[in-house]
Amino acid sequence: MSLNVNILLCLFLCGEVPGIQSFEQVPWLPCQLVDESVTFNDEGHAETEYQHRDAGLQFGHPGDSALNPNTITFLVTGSKVDMRKYIEGVVEHQLQCEIRRYSTEGPQMRWPGLGAQEHDIWFTCTIRHTDGVFIITSFLRHTPATPTPGQAHYLNWAAIADRAALTTSTVMLVLTRSPSVRVGLVKQQSLHCQFDVDHKAADLTVEWRFQRRGERTTLFSHSSRSGQTEGSGVPLNAIGRGNASLTLPLTKQSSEGTYVCHVSVPPLFGSQDITLQIMEPPRVSLNVDSTVSLVDRGEQKVVCEAEGYYPLDVEMEWFREPSGGGGGLLPEKLDTVLYSSHRHHQDGTYSLSAFFLLHASLHDSGSKYFCRVSHSSQRMPIRKSFTLNITEYDSWNAALWLFSGFGFILVMLATLFVMLPRLSSARKANQHKPY
Repeated sequence: MSLNVNILLCLFLCGEVPGIQSFEQVPWLPCQLVDESVTFNDEGHAETEYQHRDAGLQFGHPGDSALNPNTITFLVTGSKVDMRKYIEGVVEHQLQCEIRRYSTEGPQMRWPGLGAQEHDIWFTCTIRHTDGVFIITSFLRHTPATPTPGQAHYLNWAAIADRAALTTSTVMLVLTRSPSVRVGLVKQQSLHCQFDVDHKAADLTVEWRFQRRGERTTLFSHSSRSGQTEGSGVPLNAIGRGNASLTLPLTKQSSEGTYVCHVSVPPLFGSQDITLQIMEPPRVSLNVDSTVSLVDRGEQKVVCEAEGYYPLDVEMEWFREPSGGGGGLLPEKLDTVLYSSHRHHQDGTYSLSAFFLLHASLHDSGSKYFCRVSHSSQRMPIRKSFTLNITEYDSWNAALWLFSGFGFILVMLATLFVMLPRLSSARKANQHKPY
């Protein structure tokens, strides 16, 4: 019930208010607080219990009243970092908002930004576009009215009441506009990663890691404190502007995997995972022209070839559509199709053939045959087709050709019969000559 109230409130405040032209002017966004409590079992192992609670992200000023007093309100007050300005061209129902507690662990450390206290507690707010356009994770700092030692640690988190209002400020964010990337082989690809911090970070570290089949590789790292840089792909002058995007070498099959952009300003560590998939669509062709002409009772091998695709999974089918569209009937799937084995090429792509032996029959004349190839790189299947044209088998012409052939053979035999004795006599005459 409260979720419906949240949606209605968001529609009222975010979607239908005259004058609201961008998300920067939105005052409230419904969220889910994923609360957690940690306990230890009899064996001394930590067990975490998660609870999903209704909450709202409200943008305003300290002391503002909650726009929806029936939920937990995270009042985000003004700071140098405003997550709303990074959310462009969307409407609120396309956004999913999730808030979680964040533990700094280790010794308590004061955030170097303006107004921070040693006893601050932390939350992360992750906003995702439902169509995968972007993911943005912001760090919210809250200064409790009655500080308790160690309450920033996950074992000492204070309970949050159902209608509590927490005043926070955004101190840092990490976002990507390419959370999932599909790219072909031998392509130049850039992976977007951007960050913002509420102060000039003297202790900023940017790092890119690559994960594939359980192995992790560091592709790039830079520390502003030490000035040390390892790897390549991220311009250092771009990091100074909050841009940590990575440019990859020309893609190959081994480029497929998960790329992780890490941005850290102690005690906060933010990251975004970017999944890269290699997708190469098949090139589809037939071994026949668009019209195939056969004589009744003739035969023709027809081959559909799918080449150069990746990944391996591909579906190839042959269909027959009767002349005139079959009166609204669905095309008939051929069950006499044979397949070659998958052929693996040096560039990592695959090829496959689907073929059948076409037996010509007069009642099939005008029928349309098509090969349909489905692959994950294509939204719609690829179709290649031909039309079958059958001419009647002429028995008189066949007989005429038969007799003509038989007559030709008889003439050749008679010629040999006459010529062989003469050739034999000539050879004997040559043998008796003294020279």
